[in-house]
This record gives sequence, structure tokens and C-alpha cells, in this order.
Amino acid sequence: MNLIRAIQRLLKPAKGRPTFTSVRWLAVAVVVGALSGLGAVAFFSAVETGKFLILHKLAGLTLPAPAGEEIFKGPAGLFRPWIIPLFTTAVGLATGFLVMRLMPETMDSGTDGTDAMIKAFHRQGGLIRPLVPLVRGLAAVATIASGGSAGREGPISQLGAGVGSYVAQKLNLSVRERRLLLLAGAAGGLGAIFRAPLGGALTAVEVIYREDFEAEAILPAVLSSVTAYSLFTLFFGTDPIFGIPSFDFHDVRELVFYAVLALACTAVGWMYVKAFFFIKHSVFFRIRDRLGLMWATGLGGLLMGLTGAAFPEVLSGGYGWLELAIKGEVPLMMMCLIILAKTMATSVTIGSGMSGGMFAPTLFVGGMCGGVVGQTAHDLFPDIVTQPGGYVLVGMAAFYAGVANAAIGPLIMVCELTQGYGLLAPLMLASALCIILGRRFSLYEHQVENKFESPAHAEDATINILEQLRVKDFCKFGRVTILEEGTTLKALTDIIANTNELYFPVKDRSGTMTGIVSIHNVRNVLFERSLFELLVVGELAAKPASLTPEDDLYTALLKFVDTDYGQIPVVSPDDPNEILGLINREDVFTAYAAAIKEVREENNGRAEAAG
Repeated sequence: MNLIRAIQRLLKPAKGRPTFTSVRWLAVAVVVGALSGLGAVAFFSAVETGKFLILHKLAGLTLPAPAGEEIFKGPAGLFRPWIIPLFTTAVGLATGFLVMRLMPETMDSGTDGTDAMIKAFHRQGGLIRPLVPLVRGLAAVATIASGGSAGREGPISQLGAGVGSYVAQKLNLSVRERRLLLLAGAAGGLGAIFRAPLGGALTAVEVIYREDFEAEAILPAVLSSVTAYSLFTLFFGTDPIFGIPSFDFHDVRELVFYAVLALACTAVGWMYVKAFFFIKHSVFFRIRDRLGLMWATGLGGLLMGLTGAAFPEVLSGGYGWLELAIKGEVPLMMMCLIILAKTMATSVTIGSGMSGGMFAPTLFVGGMCGGVVGQTAHDLFPDIVTQPGGYVLVGMAAFYAGVANAAIGPLIMVCELTQGYGLLAPLMLASALCIILGRRFSLYEHQVENKFESPAHAEDATINILEQLRVKDFCKFGRVTILEEGTTLKALTDIIANTNELYFPVKDRSGTMTGIVSIHNVRNVLFERSLFELLVVGELAAKPASLTPEDDLYTALLKFVDTDYGQIPVVSPDDPNEILGLINREDVFTAYAAAIKEVREENNGRAEAAG
């Protein structure tokens, strides 16, 4: 709390609510990144400790671990595979019970923690109850540690988003700033847990849309991600997750095989998404509606445990198996079996309502797709495809890009994982093809097309609406009091006394409009009798301004802002000196408010229909 108060003092000027500058964004983003980084450290430590105790010691399994994540070493316990379904079932029952008792509103939060973060950004004004990421995070630790087929990235992005939302609420920031900090927190969690600060930041700001990204969030997201990554590496080092050789693209003929890889990833991605949503909605939702969430998650845990006991390759995140595939140590048929088994295991784990992320399983399936294509191409054309392991890395990025509609973040992540850009060309090609071919399906239920489809940018859409409205529909046509430049101040006082108008167009002797007189600007001299015969209207007039009936209201709004006039003359499009009437500033603002209300009602109706 002392830290929050210190940031509040930094943000708050002498009077008024906080206003942001680049320096202030730096301070807040660093705080959010530091808290997200600490959360990532605690989460990662808990998961790895739990896996070592449950899977290695109690169940007696020796699962491969990637070089950058092998924290614990020691002899395995007695082989007791029945431990796995015992623990996963218990975790499923406990997760369902806690969710129903403490936060039932999260039962329909979407695919995983990342999707819940997306929903909070679009639909909840950036608000996340602190209890939600804490309970979901602890449940995810138990799920992954016991062998559930789920990843760390979804829960940690939700945990980081919760940190950003909490800090924004404590600082009394606006809804817009709260949403940006929510993304900054998610970026911090992703950048830390994946040890890819740039990729984590870019993934957070682009995954909320299918064909857009949140440009305003890039600066705080990068700052938060770098801070979280730096803190995470203080505990676990800077080595990347995978201990793999460097890969280089040097034969343009290989692009054909990378294009084939994109086709394979798209086909498997379609199967992956359809299977997940079928199992989730057609199986577990029906069980949940009939028996309750706890029994649905318990059944999911049981099915996952039985699958994992029989086929250990699908347990937890599976990064160790990915590293072996990159090194060419997983047989071709085994990779094909893993794709099917991992799809089913992830679907029953996350689809049943248990906590965990879809990110790691998605990378896992995509990597194995790449391994199948790369190994097959290497066997058929060994002179062209010399490094089949590179296809595993490209498959990871391309597959996730296709199912999540996120092209840049995963691509950068793979480059950070390999610590080089040797595979940049095939990464770009395969990711672009997967996004184009997989445009009709998405892994995340709350992802929207672009900013104009998001309630978070309802006000932005108002500009487009104002551009469709015309001045002629809001103008008051009729007689307008027009002043001549030579009219004296005495005559002006008489005119003002006999009219309700506050703004008067001014013309010269030739009939050309040369300015506008506002009663507010001349009120200080209106009763100076010594100036009655000395001052003339031409000396009191401000710059001219006018609109035509066919101008849109957005043009009118900008002109009102530029001149600060309360009324602007509307002139004939054929003769700029023929004044047809006046349009009031209040009329434009009323139309603006009505447009915002209409957009919000449409978005709310769409949200209710989707729910």
C-alpha cells in the first residue's frame, strides 16, 4: 500500500485527478511489470515444485524437461501411475467447488485465462476482481503440477492483467487507462514466464483482436514486459527455455515446404479448435448444466489423469518433448499420435472448466505438426531440407498465429527463443498463410474483429457516425442578423437589445463575410459610452467561419472546437456569402451524445445475444 501511495503522489499534480505523461506511464508500467514479474516467479516456482513432487516423486515418472527449466534433479520414486488420475480428479473437484462458491460469474469467461483477460478488456471496462486471478492461478498451479494438459501462459496473463487492473483502481485512473494497464500486466506475465519480453508485449496487445492491435498499449506493455522479464531472470537466469542449436534459412526452395507446413497447421488447427469447442460445449456444458460445475471438472480431471497415466507425453505443458522434437529425437509416428492425444487431453482439461492456459498446448501441437512435416520433407529431400528441427519452431509460431489470429507476437517469441533471426523468412510466410487460411475460426471466444467491434472503443466509432450526419439536418434555417463593418458600437448595443442572438456574421460593403462578432467578446465595451461613436463592428469582429448544409457534423465539431464559437453561419454551397441560417454548438454535442448512446446500446445488445 505504501508503494501505491508513492505512485499516487507521483501521478497527481498539485490539484485535480492524475494526468499521464511519458514519465508517469514509465513509473506505473514499471510497477505493474515488477508485480507481474514477482507473480510469474511465484507461479513458475510453485508449478515446477508441484510437478517434481507429484509426477516425479509420487508417480515415479521421469519426464523430459527443457534445458532452461530443469530446476529440480533427483531419482524418481516408485512407479505409481494411479497417482496421476487421483490427483487430477481431486484438483478438478476442488476447482469446480471453488469457482461455484467464490466466483460463479467466471464460469463463462471463455477459453482460458487469456480469453478472460480479453473479455475484461472489451466487456468489463478493464475490471478484474483480485480474487479471480488468485483463485484461478492457484487452481492452475494444481492442474499443471498434477499433470493436467494446460499451460502456464494463460493463467499468468490473467494474473498480470489482474495486477494491472488492481493498480489502476487504486490510482483512480480512467477506464481507458485501466484497460491499458490491464494489457501491460498481461504483457509482463507473458514476457516473464516465456522469457521473451518483446514477444510477450506484442502478443498481449494483438491477441485481443483478430485483425487489429491496441497501439496505445505498446509503450506500457513493453515497459512492463521488460521489467517483469528482468526480475524473472534474476531468479532463473537469462537462458532461453530450449537448449537447441541455431537454425538458418539458406535455400529458397524450402519455402515450398514451409508453405506445406502452413497448410498442415491450418488443417490441424481447425481440427484442434473444433474438437475443443465440441467437447467443451456439447459434452461438459451439458454435464455442468445437469449435475453442476464441480462434477464436470471432476470428470475432466479423471479423464485427463487416465489419459496421462497411459500416455505420459500429454502431461502438463510438454516443453521437454518439444525440445526433443526440435533435436530430432521423437519418431515420426509418435509425433502424429501426440498431436491427437494432446488435442483430446487439452480439450477435456480446459474444456471441463479446470484452470490452465491453451497457449502451451497450442505451441505443443503446432510444434509436432512442424516436426511431422519437417521430418517427412527431410526424408524425401535431404539436400533441400537439412534442418528439420527448424520446422518444429516455425510450426509453433504459425499454428498459434492461425488459431489465435496473432501474427507478430508468436513470431517474435520464436526469434527470442532461438536467439536469432535465421528463420525469419519462413516464420513470416507460414504465419501469414495460417492467418489467411484460418480466418474463419478462433481459439478465443471473446476476441473481436477490430476496434470498431469493441465496446472499449465505442466512443471512437462515434466519429464515424458523426461523419454520416449532415449539417442541414440540425441547422436552424431562417433570417439571420447580419452586421456591416461600419456599424458603430452604439448601433450594436441597440441591435443586441432587440434580439436573442449571441453571434452575428459581419460583411463588408461588397457583401463579403469578413468575420463574426460574439456578444461574449465585446461585453466589456458594450456600455462604454465614450466609445459608442469611435468603435465599429469591423474592429470588434473575430475571424470568419462557416459551414455548408452538406458538411458532416464531424467537420462542424472540429470547427466549433477551433473557433470556440457557440454558433456558426451556414452558407449556400454556391455562394459562401449567402447566409442560410445558423447551427448551434449544443446541437452537435447532442448528436455526439446520442451517437455514443446508440453505439453502446448496440454493443450491449450484441454482448447479451452472444452471452
